[in-house]
Amino acid sequence: MHESVFVCALLPHGELQLNDLTKNILLWVVIVVVMLLVFSRYLPPGQQREEIRYSDFIADVHSNRVDSVILQGDSIRGVLKDKQQFETYNPETNYTALIGDLLKANVAIEGQPPKQPNFLTQLLLQLAPALLLMVVFVYLLRQMQGAAGGRGAMSFGKSRARLLGEDQVNVTFGRCRGRG
Repeated sequence: MHESVFVCALLPHGELQLNDLTKNILLWVVIVVVMLLVFSRYLPPGQQREEIRYSDFIADVHSNRVDSVILQGDSIRGVLKDKQQFETYNPETNYTALIGDLLKANVAIEGQPPKQPNFLTQLLLQLAPALLLMVVFVYLLRQMQGAAGGRGAMSFGKSRARLLGEDQVNVTFGRCRGRG
């Protein structure tokens, strides 16, 4: 019974040669590491904020339980006086009334610009449909050409006939008619 083992040999030139199993395993390890790195960017940060309703947030402001807030777009993040972090979303179109309430309650207010999407993510989202169409187009072209084997639908212009000289012709018209 033959068992596969990881084989890597050092060639005379100092190059490392790996067998197919080792190459496949290394490929999968690289794929998994890249996937983990990509997905780790979208994981929430270590300290979680409790999501609360906007009405509960307003009630906390009126009862002086809010220490500080950060207004960022429609998002309101903050810290209560008991150091609990929270997050809520502002359903109002402007912050005028809310800022007045926060100032009356002596809440520290910080404003930040809305989060902009990552440039690389935006670029990939914009290019993904075009790249997908190009990949499908190349795949279909290779299928029609028979993957460069000449047996596909587009191989009609690729004649396999050879041009022979006069000294290479062994068949005459007489032999074709049966008078040979």
